[in-house]
Amino acid sequence: MRMGRRIASTLKRTAIHALPTVLGIIVLDFLFLQLMPGDAADVMATEAGSATAETVAALRHQFGIDQPVLTQLANFLSHLARLDLGYSPRFNASVGNLIMARLPNTLLLMVSALTLALVLGIVVGSVMAAWQGKWPDRALSVVVLLFYSMPGFWVGLMAVVLFSVKLGWLPSDGNETIGANLSGFALVSDRLTHLILPALALASFFIAVYARLTRAAMLEVQRQDFMRTARAKGLHPLLIQLRHALRNALVPVTTVAGMNLGNLLGGAVVVETLFGWPGMGRLTLDAVLGRDYSVLLGVLLLSSFVVIVVNVLIDLLHAWLDPRIGATE
Repeated sequence: MRMGRRIASTLKRTAIHALPTVLGIIVLDFLFLQLMPGDAADVMATEAGSATAETVAALRHQFGIDQPVLTQLANFLSHLARLDLGYSPRFNASVGNLIMARLPNTLLLMVSALTLALVLGIVVGSVMAAWQGKWPDRALSVVVLLFYSMPGFWVGLMAVVLFSVKLGWLPSDGNETIGANLSGFALVSDRLTHLILPALALASFFIAVYARLTRAAMLEVQRQDFMRTARAKGLHPLLIQLRHALRNALVPVTTVAGMNLGNLLGGAVVVETLFGWPGMGRLTLDAVLGRDYSVLLGVLLLSSFVVIVVNVLIDLLHAWLDPRIGATE
């Protein structure tokens, strides 16, 4: 019952803050995109090679981008109120359909990378904290520093060279084998093999972040009075580390994970381009190159929604990890 009240309180608080936040994001993104040079009509005219000024003007009128900025913003908000993200002149398709076709692949990549980063980061950080100052701590600290220092795209390139080119163990492009016509377990296995390298490249930096944060948080928790009490009771050291130290250390780790979700979305643009992954990252890059502001606004809006939803889930996780959080609300 108490947990139900906390869930309701968290959802209510998030809704109050989320609505003005999303509206502010939409307005600011729309206005900032207007500062970019060129538009979809210019790009399409350039690709045609023989377009006249009249043709460009006709395209701008057709796409509705010859209207005043505030009029365009009002039209966009009006369509958005009807859950219509607009139409893409560059791709000649509905923005909603374009995004929904790419969203599952991006979510799969992001969830896989975040899970990999959290699991490996927490495990490595726990080992470092348990053997503080000893050789496992020092050796893993070097490995973590390397992952922290290397850009994700470089890790991805080196992984392709090693596991795809040299060893031939994993594919280096796409999200499934083209023309294989697989189904069932074979299809799942094939997609998992395509997912490993992009997820590793996207997660490499965050593995180091969560490992260092877990180590610091666990060392801080181990100095608390309740940890000394647990040891005085004669509890098993492993039980003390898992039930008391690690559980309390997960609160700052999961908090940072929620804050890093936007960085994951940004990193997905590079990783998806590098590995030919058909997700929103590549769609965003194509929209930037084509000056397709309708698609960019849709991607930014949906990305904001994903970040808000994940942060709600993290708030609920915090309430479970530490019952003191939200107890007075």
